[in-house]
Amino acid sequence: MIITLEYSVAGSASVLGIEGHVFKSHYSNRFFIIMFSSFFINFSPVEQFLILPIIPLFNLISINNVFMLILMILLFFFFNLFWLFKSSNLNVSHSFYIIPTRFQTILEQVYKAGISLTKENINSTTGQYFFPLVFTLFLFLLNANMFGLIPYSYTITSHLIVTFALSLCLFIGINIIAVIKHKQKIFKLFLPNGTSFVLALLLVPIEFISYTFKPISLSIRLFANMMAGHALLKVIAGFSWTLVASGNFFLVVLHLVPVLILIPLFVLESAVAMIQSFVFTVLICIYINDGINLH
Repeated sequence: MIITLEYSVAGSASVLGIEGHVFKSHYSNRFFIIMFSSFFINFSPVEQFLILPIIPLFNLISINNVFMLILMILLFFFFNLFWLFKSSNLNVSHSFYIIPTRFQTILEQVYKAGISLTKENINSTTGQYFFPLVFTLFLFLLNANMFGLIPYSYTITSHLIVTFALSLCLFIGINIIAVIKHKQKIFKLFLPNGTSFVLALLLVPIEFISYTFKPISLSIRLFANMMAGHALLKVIAGFSWTLVASGNFFLVVLHLVPVLILIPLFVLESAVAMIQSFVFTVLICIYINDGINLH
C-alpha cells in the first residue's frame, strides 16, 4: 500500500506543481506521504474502516483509533451525565427544572421510552432492574453511531470485532443470570413442553444452534448496516471529488448532483444510526426476557 501511495503522491505532486527537488527531499518521509495522500488522493470506500495504531506500547499492543474513539465516547457520555445530574443545591444553572427546558423535555422523553421498552419486552416488575443496563447500552450505541457521522471521525460499530465483543459479553452475562435463577431448568429453552422424545431429538440441536447464534446475528446486523451506509456515502463523495478534480468545467458543475444526493443520504444514515441502536437494545431486552422467564 505504501508503494501505491508513493506513486500516487508523486503524480499528485507533479499535478499540483510541486518542484521535483522539494518533493524528493520529503519523498523518504513516510509520515509526509500518508498525510499528503489523505488530502489529495481518493482512497477506496473501505479505507475509512482501517484500524491504525496511534501510540505503540509493546510489540503486539498499541493504542489505536478504535480505542481512542471509545474513550472519547465514554468521556462524552459520563460528562453529560455529570452535567445533567448535578445536585441542584450547588446553585448551578444546569440542573433539572420543574418547568422543563426543551433539552430536558427531550431527555425525559428518551428516559420514558427506555422505561417503557424494558417493561414491555422484559416484565413490568423485573424489567426495572435492567433499566440502567438497557438505557446505558442504547445511549452508548447511539453516541457511537452518531460520532461516526462526523467528518474525519471513525465508526467503531462498523467493525465486526467491536459489535461481536459487545453482543457476546451481554449474551454471556444474560446466561449467567439465567443459570443462577433457574439452575438446570434453563434447558427448557431448548425443549418446549409436550414435545415427544423422537421430535426432541430433532428440535434440541436446532434450538441450541439458533440460541448460540444469537450474538453472531446481533453483531452482524449492526456491523453490516453501519458499514454499508458509510461505504455508500464514501463512494458518492469520492465520485463528486473525482468530477471536481477532472478539470472539465461541465464535470465540475455536474459534481453538484452527487453532492445534493449526499444530503438525503446523510439524513437517512442518521436515521439508520438511531434505528439500529434501538433494534440492538430491543433484541437485548428480548434475550433478557428469554433468560429470566424461559420463553
